[in-house]
Amino acid sequence: MTRTIVVIPTYNEIENLEAVARRLLEAVPEVELLVVDDNSPDGTGRLAEDLAAADARIHVLHRPGKGGLGAAYRAGFAWALGHGADVVVEMDADGSHLPEQLPRLLDGLRAADVVIGSRWVPGGAVRGWPAHRKLISLAGSEYARLALGVTQRDATGGFRAFTAPALARIGAERSTSQGYGFQIETLWQAVGQGLRVIEVPITFVERVNGSSKMSAGIVVEAMLRVTVWGLAALPARVRRRRPAVAVSAAPVHR
Repeated sequence: MTRTIVVIPTYNEIENLEAVARRLLEAVPEVELLVVDDNSPDGTGRLAEDLAAADARIHVLHRPGKGGLGAAYRAGFAWALGHGADVVVEMDADGSHLPEQLPRLLDGLRAADVVIGSRWVPGGAVRGWPAHRKLISLAGSEYARLALGVTQRDATGGFRAFTAPALARIGAERSTSQGYGFQIETLWQAVGQGLRVIEVPITFVERVNGSSKMSAGIVVEAMLRVTVWGLAALPARVRRRRPAVAVSAAPVHR
């Protein structure tokens, strides 16, 4: 039987975690949930422990402090792979990713190594975002696509499913990125490793409770990293695109 572990990082998500966990395990009862809590001062970690005590499918990984989304996912991925996961899923704790749509991602793994829940492919949607938030997200994905040469539409999306071998090949543990940058980097590495990456449409819903962890600093960090990666990869991309020059042998005169 396939063991699927859903990794959900948390920091001050006490208003959202219980409902998201309940919906997730109702939608896909055979999955397990790993909550990676960064010592939330609002008691999210204690709530996660209570949920785990009541349901053997829920696990908790405590980290000493707020270290960022990328670091939380690296720790969660390592825990999942170390505990025998065949499939690892990343998902937000704030309800923005609908647990009821997880089967779409898992079904996609029948034909792929990595499946991205995409807001920007036909059938995808975003609810509750003002126009400028949509523009920032679209622009970030488009810039990453152009700079890194990836074709996926939602380069910054955070609802994803990986086979364990794919995640091991991506080598997320070597990443130092946070936020958007982590999502972009793992996609870039997946493409660079020749993995099969597909997108399936999802509906992204703006959180109702709590506050977003997104900041201008996270966006700037991501764009700076993408620029550096893109410039470093440019010579290789140019070489791949350069047409081969046919060389004909010089005529031999007798």
